[in-house]
Amino acid sequence: MQRRTFMATVAAGVAAPAAGCARGGTDGDPGVAGETLTLATTTSTVDTGLLDAIHPDFEDLYGVTVDAVPQGTGAALETARNGDADVVMVHARGLEDEFLRNGYGVNRRDLMSNDFVVVGPGDDPAGVRDAPSATAALAAIADARAPFVSRGDDSGTHAKELTLWAAADADPGGDWYRETGTGMGEALNIATQQDAYTLSDRGTFVSQRPRLDLVVLLEGPIGGGPAALANPYGVMAVNPGVHGNVNYDLAMAYIGWITAPDAQAAIAGYEVNGEQLFFPEAVSEDPDLRQYVPEGRRDEEG
Repeated sequence: MQRRTFMATVAAGVAAPAAGCARGGTDGDPGVAGETLTLATTTSTVDTGLLDAIHPDFEDLYGVTVDAVPQGTGAALETARNGDADVVMVHARGLEDEFLRNGYGVNRRDLMSNDFVVVGPGDDPAGVRDAPSATAALAAIADARAPFVSRGDDSGTHAKELTLWAAADADPGGDWYRETGTGMGEALNIATQQDAYTLSDRGTFVSQRPRLDLVVLLEGPIGGGPAALANPYGVMAVNPGVHGNVNYDLAMAYIGWITAPDAQAAIAGYEVNGEQLFFPEAVSEDPDLRQYVPEGRRDEEG
């Protein structure tokens, strides 16, 4: 009942993609067929249309339904921490590590990446185009007291923004700094309306660019910009030892599927307006073993 109440509340307040009916394909696993997987994820994976594009293959394969609940990373992890999700897909490694260290998540995998971009009005009153780094770009905005829209929602994008402000030794505040408490799409709309700068994940910006009066002023590493604007995504199961109600079998099937070559190829092939939005990271001849455990854990355990 707790899960049903939670999902009904989210459905009333968030425009989540409609879940299809359970499908029992010939390859479906009889142990999970007809069940529903609850995925707590970021707004970017939903707003870009990525999950709508790739999830039907998983649903058909196992005869299940995926309910993707789009939230900021902090809210998505809180949903999972409360036992209201089976699997999590987010993009803030520090928050993911905390989630793992506290025992709420298991079997984390690197999934995909894109990058962050600083966008703003074409006339660029703060001179962000001339900034040599991401921190210099934000320092220039603060020095000019140019309008800046912050998501202010404990999302992965918000966490990255706060890290950049701190590195720039800038204290955002005052009339020029506007926290919206919204998802990325709405923050971009507000930035357009107010001729403001903002930090966006590339995927959401590209997917909504035709409706925006904003331009990319500082590229992330995909466009040859600073590595500080890299945006990696991870996926992990909620620990069934903490929440016995989670669908751990289906969560692990999902993680296995989305990190396997076919789904990774589908992620690589997904484009909007002729641009690739996400770059697969799960299949590698030399995998990074640090993806499985929080930062420092391997050192602590010798």
